[in-house]
Amino acid sequence: MKSVNKVILIGNLGKDPEVKHTPQGTPVAKITLATNERFKGKDGQWQDRTEWHNVVLWQRLAEIAGEYLKKGGKVYIEGRLQTRSWDDKQTGQKKYMTEVVANDLVLLGGRGEGGGGGDYAGSSRGSSSSSSAGGNNFDQSAPEPEHVPAAVLRSRMRIFRSKGAH
Repeated sequence: MKSVNKVILIGNLGKDPEVKHTPQGTPVAKITLATNERFKGKDGQWQDRTEWHNVVLWQRLAEIAGEYLKKGGKVYIEGRLQTRSWDDKQTGQKKYMTEVVANDLVLLGGRGEGGGGGDYAGSSRGSSSSSSAGGNNFDQSAPEPEHVPAAVLRSRMRIFRSKGAH
């Protein structure tokens, strides 16, 4: 039977992306994404809870994250969960970290929302279409009001998809 490992997040960056390169020169970016949940507690009062997610972006997605994402910016991430392990050098204990490995990135914020300073509604999926167009032809028009149908908004986004699995 087929299994599914898929994560979809919409949230805000906790800090600017950390972009590095592997020894082979492959760009990799790490971001922390905050998602918020609102619920009624046992006392009937509304409560807010923030969940923090570690997200890893590779290749063109990493470059786009480094160029366009800023602390506080709103972003849509689609990807898969991956757990990695290593031995702690101080304690000798095995450590584990579960991260979201992104394969889709949609820039949701505009000016004043931590999204890189310009107005944009851009989507990045890291495909060959991004490299042929330079990857930075984002719509420069003013943000749409929230009542605009989603199909209209989607028609104004650049879409990129990650090429390979990491």
